[in-house]
Amino acid sequence: MRIGVIGCGTISSAAVQGIAGDGHEITVSDRSAHHSARLSGMFDTVQVADNQTVVDKSDVIFLGLMAEVAPDALGALRFRADQKVITFMAGLTLDEVEALVRPARAVAIMMPFPGIAEGGTPIMMYGDIAVVTEIFGARNSIFPVETAEEMAAYLCAQAVLSPVARMVSDSAEWLGERVSDKAQGEAFLRELVASNLSGQACAPLIEALNTPGGYNQRLRLHMEAQGMERALKSGLDDLL
Repeated sequence: MRIGVIGCGTISSAAVQGIAGDGHEITVSDRSAHHSARLSGMFDTVQVADNQTVVDKSDVIFLGLMAEVAPDALGALRFRADQKVITFMAGLTLDEVEALVRPARAVAIMMPFPGIAEGGTPIMMYGDIAVVTEIFGARNSIFPVETAEEMAAYLCAQAVLSPVARMVSDSAEWLGERVSDKAQGEAFLRELVASNLSGQACAPLIEALNTPGGYNQRLRLHMEAQGMERALKSGLDDLL
């Protein structure tokens, strides 16, 4: 495909890195000079250009802009009716994006995570599952949702990643003060959490770790008594 990227920040550049070896012709915006220069230096298939040239050279366009700057950035560009737009912007609906890129069609919203650069990451998306799967499905898991309201709920729920990472980081810091190899301690905890959560659903895992008086049960009950569940759900409600 001929793919263009407007707004080549951390997430967009990770998405490009994940597909740059797949034979696409990719043109990225020069507005994020650090990321675009790195990508063009890494891959012969990636070129850097101004935003209008990105549009002119592309059949599929990724939008990685901040939602608040999108109207000004996109309003100055001329799109074509044969173009498909995939947006990474959390703050605008698919209809709102389409209004900004007409006569092009906004076909999908997807929210990549940094791990998309290497593959093996979940991708939640709303819209045209076929085009998202064609581009990203070979190495990632696609999780399509049925409505814009479901997408909004997924966007809120995915924010659990940062608190989970913070919990692992804090646990690793605590462990690092008590063992000789701090880096190994963090690596152990990261792999512990990732492998167990990827291997089975949450409810049976919690039950398996619910040995009366065991370390896992005791820590979970302590944290629940401190309001962990209440704080999490009220935070998610606030995001929604």
